Amino acid sequence: MSRKFQYQDDEVILKSFNWASMTRLFTYIKPYRAAATRVAIVMTVFGMMTKLAIPFLMSVAIDRAIDPKNGQGSVPLLLGIAAAMLAMYGLRWWAQRYTIEQTNVIGQNVITDLRTALFKHIQGLSFRFFDKRPAGSVLVRVTNDVNALQDLFTNGVINSVIDIAQLIGIVVILLLMQFKLGLAVMVTVPLMFIVSSALRKRIRFAWQTVRIKQSRINSHLNESIQGIRVTQAFAQEKENIGFFEDMNSSNIRSWNFASALNQVFGPVIEVTSAVGTLILLLYGTHLIRFEGMTVGLLVAFITYVSYFWEPINRLGQMYSQLLISMSSAERIFEYMDEKPIVAEKPDAVGLPNIQGHVRFDNVVFGYEPDRPALKGIDLDIKPGMTVALVGHTGSGKSTIVNLLCRFYDTVEGRVLLDGVDVRDVTLDSLRSQIGIVMQDTFIFSGTIRDNIRYARPDASDAEVEAAARAVRAHDFISQLPDGYDTEVQERGSALSMGQRQLLSFARALLADPRILVLDEATASIDTETELRIQEALGTLLENRTSFIVAHRLSTIRHADLIVVLDHGVIVEQGNHEQLMRLDGGYYRGLIDAQYRFLSA
Repeated sequence: MSRKFQYQDDEVILKSFNWASMTRLFTYIKPYRAAATRVAIVMTVFGMMTKLAIPFLMSVAIDRAIDPKNGQGSVPLLLGIAAAMLAMYGLRWWAQRYTIEQTNVIGQNVITDLRTALFKHIQGLSFRFFDKRPAGSVLVRVTNDVNALQDLFTNGVINSVIDIAQLIGIVVILLLMQFKLGLAVMVTVPLMFIVSSALRKRIRFAWQTVRIKQSRINSHLNESIQGIRVTQAFAQEKENIGFFEDMNSSNIRSWNFASALNQVFGPVIEVTSAVGTLILLLYGTHLIRFEGMTVGLLVAFITYVSYFWEPINRLGQMYSQLLISMSSAERIFEYMDEKPIVAEKPDAVGLPNIQGHVRFDNVVFGYEPDRPALKGIDLDIKPGMTVALVGHTGSGKSTIVNLLCRFYDTVEGRVLLDGVDVRDVTLDSLRSQIGIVMQDTFIFSGTIRDNIRYARPDASDAEVEAAARAVRAHDFISQLPDGYDTEVQERGSALSMGQRQLLSFARALLADPRILVLDEATASIDTETELRIQEALGTLLENRTSFIVAHRLSTIRHADLIVVLDHGVIVEQGNHEQLMRLDGGYYRGLIDAQYRFLSA
């Protein structure tokens, strides 16, 4: 396959294991510290301590209640020890059940908080962030990468604290019971840590690669679904399927490699445990024969050592989970550390209700540093004027309205609203006074009414209907099965392009902005719908400063000012009659070309 899928964020983060990042991740547990502490105390007191008491009771039962050395025993003592052990098992079962229930609740709350925080942060990022990333790549951070942390928080953190406490308790008990035998068993532990340390970096990078492969699959899926009509129109289904299969195979290979590395931890612990048990049996037998250690003490020792490897094994699995989580956490925090290119100043103030006086003062801007999109733009637009922006594709028309809405910031110069620099006011107060209707109208899942009301959630049903009537949308809405309560599918696919555009007009009118931007708003609609929209434009533009980006003469000829752009420079400006009188003028050439095209 010749196609390639490579994005800016599709790179393995080649940093050393950063405990600061994990500490940052664990800060999301802070709101639940009290609940986590209760769980840890319950499990430590009723779970760990009862478990560690059982081998000691077994040794007492063997050495005193059964007494194999002297052939004497005590049935009442044996029954008492059995009853105590039964009570211990009961308390331990209750503690484990309580721990599982509570850790799941805490873990799910932490994951919810983390996903919400990431989503909120992404919502505040600038357009430039989304310009360079496909929607699927962003989606996988909020879903897959956050989900990858679920086991860490639901099972890992609290259980690991308990396992570490249990390990410390077992080591202390072993050394107090028989110091030399306890020390002999411990010599195998460093071997395990040496091997695991060697694997750590490779495992982490392997799981990062898996996350990247999954991100690319999600991105391709999103692109394929959005572009399914183009794929089928050009009969490229086989090409698309083949490309997906290649990506899927690459993902499987990466997953298998990472999983194989991950599984090495289990055998390492098992081998270490086997070596430790062998040392225990050989040296323990020697101590019984030559140094008077009791059989009960050896049995207790064997049980404690088996208990010792249980938390070691779980901690090994937890460590593997930590490495997997680390790769996801780094990808999450990579987004969380993204700063909006367009950000409010600390002393930004709310923009008061404006009249609509717009001024571009020697504005220079480029999406890329070496490719200016606007060069020295000067415009002075009085309140209530309708301004048409005209020019070839890439001339800078949409860039002007993007700067007005402050989706991007100027490189040089200023954009002023009623004399106030748009960079000095809060984004909400600025954008709430600007309404935008774009060529690619976005319709959300929900009802027709909800989509119109999106611009002003507190609008009444009567206001919604009035806005629809004003833009001539009421007629087609009333013919839908449930009228304004008709559910529309994702992106409004059940509606025609013209119907979606009329809804966007109603949405903009309901917002009642002081400045209205129509960015190629009539480019994709039929002539009949355009006529209805032309009737509505009088209502829509009344008493508003308006910017119209369009090519159709019918949309722009009545504008108070037509600004003609070419490669980011204003080459002509005036009204339709003035510009048409310019022999050899740029605007007149555009209009003449349009007439020739329509009459051909």
